[in-house]
Amino acid sequence: MSFGDILYVIAVILFVYLTFGIIRNYYKTKFDDDGYRIDMQEDDTKNNSQEK
Repeated sequence: MSFGDILYVIAVILFVYLTFGIIRNYYKTKFDDDGYRIDMQEDDTKNNSQEK
């Protein structure tokens, strides 16, 4: 393998690693530990203040 081929393989591996890291962090911020979307959950404090 030439030096260019080695650099190409390293670049592809880094690209894949960074891409999966970005996607994983995105979904970690959107979903809670149980797998439910955080922005679709109803806030109990908001509901309690509206009922009064």
